[in-house]
Amino acid sequence: MSKNPPALASNPYYEGVPEYMTEVYDWAYVDPNWVKALDRNIVVKVLLFLNDQRLMRRYLAQIKPGDRVWQLAHVYGDLVQKAAEKVGPHGEFHLTDVTPIQIEHGSAKLKNMPWASVIRSDAADFAVEGRYDVICSFFLLHEVPDDKKRAIVDHMLAHIPAGGKAVFVDYHKPKHWQPIRYILQLVNHYLEPFANALWDNEISSYATHADDFNWEKETLFAGVYQSVIVTRKA
Repeated sequence: MSKNPPALASNPYYEGVPEYMTEVYDWAYVDPNWVKALDRNIVVKVLLFLNDQRLMRRYLAQIKPGDRVWQLAHVYGDLVQKAAEKVGPHGEFHLTDVTPIQIEHGSAKLKNMPWASVIRSDAADFAVEGRYDVICSFFLLHEVPDDKKRAIVDHMLAHIPAGGKAVFVDYHKPKHWQPIRYILQLVNHYLEPFANALWDNEISSYATHADDFNWEKETLFAGVYQSVIVTRKA
């Protein structure tokens, strides 16, 4: 049974939103007023300690014009436009998210790209149709509980065809000498309760059939971030 108070349960912006999101991330991803304030490139740049562009490039570099791409969640700033623009009119770009306000923002950003679709769905339950050349989780895994991490990773990998790729860009365990490590420890303690799992576990550990895939991992900013490209073994 949902623990959301009646006022939230009757609010269309909270309808069908997972309980962990309303309890932990209401201020960041659900409340329309906060989302309006946070959905800016400068906010993304500050939150990622000026590493936003190099992290986005790790994802965008995997997309070719004409690809069919699925991005699992809306991202603040202009990343979804950049990804959809790179796909271009000869491909397809599908953006999913589980919260109404994120669907609203994503739809506004992609409204002039008819090859882009915005679909409300939980990342672990999206009814995939056809093959995707690239499936991307961009800073999603650190925001979900461990059982959801496993479900998302398995769902992504189940739909990687031969020649396709899954892309994970997310947090990682920083080096001990990286001062950002100690800032993030406080952030994780007070605001990001599911993030420490990515300090302690490889993303591949959340895959039921990890050995069926190739895992190419790169760490950035003294270990604060990771980019993992996954392909199916022949």
